[in-house]
Amino acid sequence: MTMTKETMAADKGGYPHFMLKEIMEQPAVVERTLAAAVASVEEVQWHGDLARLDLAKYEKALVVACGTAYHAGLVGKHFIEKTARIPVQAELAAEFRYADPFVDEDTLVLVISQSGETGDTLAAMRKAKEQGGTILAITNVPGSTIAREAHYVVNTVAGKEVAIASTKAYLAQIVTLYLTGVQLATAKGRITPQEGAGYLRALAGMPRMLADILAMREGYRSVAERLAKSAHAFYLGRGLDAAVAMEGSLKLKETTYIHAEAYSAGEFRHGPMALIEEGVPAIVLATQPELAQPNKAIVEELKSRGAWVIAVTMAGEESVPSLCDDAIVLPKTLPELAPVLAVVPLQLIAYYTACAKGLAVDTPRNLVKSVKDAH
Repeated sequence: MTMTKETMAADKGGYPHFMLKEIMEQPAVVERTLAAAVASVEEVQWHGDLARLDLAKYEKALVVACGTAYHAGLVGKHFIEKTARIPVQAELAAEFRYADPFVDEDTLVLVISQSGETGDTLAAMRKAKEQGGTILAITNVPGSTIAREAHYVVNTVAGKEVAIASTKAYLAQIVTLYLTGVQLATAKGRITPQEGAGYLRALAGMPRMLADILAMREGYRSVAERLAKSAHAFYLGRGLDAAVAMEGSLKLKETTYIHAEAYSAGEFRHGPMALIEEGVPAIVLATQPELAQPNKAIVEELKSRGAWVIAVTMAGEESVPSLCDDAIVLPKTLPELAPVLAVVPLQLIAYYTACAKGLAVDTPRNLVKSVKDAH
């Protein structure tokens, strides 16, 4: 069916682009994703396959995904290792399918794909399944090939995502991974039901915090308009922040065609620092309180080299923002859950930068929504 301009405008809900519409839908997406998986926050009761899956028996986990879904998987890796205390390996599906991995019946394989049809992810899933792994698929399309072939499925309930640059599906994926981590850690006795309920209550508070961030969205235009004049940008972070930095970098590349790279903040000193000169943008994710000192050190070094430093921090952290040219301060939440909030300003900065450059925000060149062919 060919859509008229009037139909397209109506589907955008009054927003100029699908990408902005989908960013703005994220509070509701988080709420729906929680409601679909959790029967009771206080008693930690689950719906669907998270209730049926015997998670206590798994001694290790494997994440396979591509692109944005892989970045979501990195967040899940950090959280599951911290709470469930089992090793989690995160693999790019396009690499995993050609490798010789060790997967057995003690392996929980988390397969993440927005469309459920990503070619490399599907091939990687089939390989892990042949080797005896239990497949838990996280997908946004019920009835997709990955959903049909997996042993268990969690639907992210993000709704149809039209813009090629994924936003709301990513947020739904990381929330689902947090839920999986809570269920896994509780089942293995690594956290108490009360601690699990604490995480769920914090997640239940995210829609309100996301709405507060989105209400301030116009404030990101000034950063975006300056960033639009840059040829390069760097995104830095440690641990969970490094995973979010990778997603922020990808969003900027996809939508603006600016060369952006993400690095572990500590690793940046081992070579890439040579690329910093006067005015080069460096977006530093610094949401983890225990990393305040090393984050402060990297910001000081970037500033001494002339970088334009933009910090993303949580309320209550003062040492890093005071050193930066610009600071984005997020509502305070559990540090482990900070990625849910931290990614949204990065999505908005990418969006407004693409707008400032007059680009086709929803349909970047050379890209498709779902890469179904596998090479």
